Amino acid sequence: LLQAKDCDVVTRGRDQLDLRDAAAVYDFMKTERPDRVVLAAAKVGGIHANNSQPFAFLHDNLMIQSSVINAAHRAGVEQLLFLGSSCIYPKLCEQPIREEALLTGPLEPTNEPYAIAKIAGLKLCESANRQFGTDYRCIMPTNLYGPGDNFHPMDSHVLPALMLRFHEAAQNGAEKVLVWGSGTPRREFLHVDDAAAAALFVLDLDKTEFQEGVGEGRCHIKVGTGTDVTIRELAELLADVTGYAGGLEFDPTMPDGTPRKVLDVSRMSKLGWSAKAGLKEGVRETYDWFRR
Repeated sequence: LLQAKDCDVVTRGRDQLDLRDAAAVYDFMKTERPDRVVLAAAKVGGIHANNSQPFAFLHDNLMIQSSVINAAHRAGVEQLLFLGSSCIYPKLCEQPIREEALLTGPLEPTNEPYAIAKIAGLKLCESANRQFGTDYRCIMPTNLYGPGDNFHPMDSHVLPALMLRFHEAAQNGAEKVLVWGSGTPRREFLHVDDAAAAALFVLDLDKTEFQEGVGEGRCHIKVGTGTDVTIRELAELLADVTGYAGGLEFDPTMPDGTPRKVLDVSRMSKLGWSAKAGLKEGVRETYDWFRR
């Protein structure tokens, strides 16, 4: 999306720049002198990855965020967009989730380290604005999916993990597909193209308009569709899309995570943005990409 605009896009691969290295990041920022920074880099994964690597999820994300946000400030970058996650909100907060729910209760234990890191990144942006008058903004997207996702059988998020499982079952003529948990938790899914469009929409908002939209002193806004499905319904959709004709088996020994997580997206709607991709067509497009 940025390449389609009249701007010079500057990026570095992880083999060229370790974002956990504060000195290297500052040298990069000081040399390139960007007008705007979009911080989308993070260590991410599904419920198993979060649960089995808590130190890495907390440490690496704290280091990435601290290095980039501090280097941007020191290099005089006035505008930055930080991508967080809807997992920052309490496990049992009122649904749909409003921005005000932040820090009102305990987090979901399986991904608490990741959530704490993302909350710290948000608060770093908020504090920079408060102390230095910068224009650092944060979006908190719901569960993302789409082309380019990670389809690792153990470490990926629920939708790509299940897509791989159902694809292999359909190809092999398997009689059953095992789905982690009870199948009852409800989740909201946002196509990656919608997430990218929302990021640039928020980045391009007038400063006053954005501040009025999120509320005085705040810097974060949620991005999603406002609708959710059960994990069972998601599994049934993936069975249909992949052509799998066998049965489903749920594994209650695996964690369910938060019982429900659907976002109140009224603030983004009032600002003039809403998601375009429906879940079924988005999953079909993702599966076409996956097969290619």
